[in-house]
Amino acid sequence: MKAFIRSGPVQSALAFLLWAYLELIIRTIRWTRINDDGMADYVNGDRAAIGCFWHEHIPLSITAKSTVRRRSTKALISLSPDGEFVARAMIRHDMPSIRGSSGKTSDKAKAKGGVAAFREALQFLADKGVLAVAPDGPRGPARVLAVGVVSMAKRSQAGVFFMGLAAAPAKRLNSWDRMVLPALFGRGCLVWDGPHYCPPDADDDAMDALAAEWGERLSAACARAEAQLR
Repeated sequence: MKAFIRSGPVQSALAFLLWAYLELIIRTIRWTRINDDGMADYVNGDRAAIGCFWHEHIPLSITAKSTVRRRSTKALISLSPDGEFVARAMIRHDMPSIRGSSGKTSDKAKAKGGVAAFREALQFLADKGVLAVAPDGPRGPARVLAVGVVSMAKRSQAGVFFMGLAAAPAKRLNSWDRMVLPALFGRGCLVWDGPHYCPPDADDDAMDALAAEWGERLSAACARAEAQLR
């Protein structure tokens, strides 16, 4: 079954369905946006940015594209076979992918791919791009921000923005991340928090502490978005 699902034709079909669903999310949900002008002013100032959202909110994160539509944007997507159709769908949304992961892996091939993706991401940020990252993906733990994102912020000195996302009504999948699938024609909220920076001289301990702090800030932004929909 896995081989069938991961075959080229099936991946293309899944990519189309995901693209169509994301289009409907953009067009039918009534969005409330908080600090949207601040994020737009930042990225339109020709500065690199890293936008972080929890893995559970991948479907909701597409709404951020309207904020940064004038800027070159890419998404960091895992090298897992399941990430393939997501990458294909993002291309349809004018958001090509960098294939890799912000977390650690024991798989040597994926680790090597992750290093290459890290370098590609740094070059993209050096060119003043906007990079979208789910810092607890692709396998979790859920809502634990990987220090790789902090390392990327340190090396690039790009501003980091946290995306608090929520939707109602919505269904949660029985997956490791409890992914949120919003109902069409419902309500949604996006809260921007940032920019935040990693000091260029931060050592390993400081980066670990910053990863914990940033994870809390991202969860707090999500809680604020959820409160707006009550």
